[in-house]
Amino acid sequence: QVQLVESGGGLVRPGGSLRLSCAASGRTFSWYVLGWFRQAPGKEREFVAAVKWTDGTTDYADSVKGRFTVSRDNAKNTLYLQMNSLKPEDTAVYYCAAGTAYRSVWRAESYGSWGQGTQVTVSS
Repeated sequence: QVQLVESGGGLVRPGGSLRLSCAASGRTFSWYVLGWFRQAPGKEREFVAAVKWTDGTTDYADSVKGRFTVSRDNAKNTLYLQMNSLKPEDTAVYYCAAGTAYRSVWRAESYGSWGQGTQVTVSS
């Protein structure tokens, strides 16, 4: 089992930036992909970004391309999401997740371990 703990959420004005972190522990050798998802009130959980742990290959949702950057620090077992040019529609609880294969990374079903989430609110 992999334990994931997100941090870095908060309240930010439109156009601002935040960096989320996800600290991972446990059966870390079983990872292959780490991803970020988000869920706004009344909406389904949606894919944001993913990174292949071994070589840093990334994928992004169209809605965040050019604004968000996913990265990882293998030595620290930590995943990051740098979010720039934030918009009110980015408001959601953000979750990190770990999976064992880099395929269909946009599907929540591809991930077996999830963090508890961190709230991001973009508002003036």
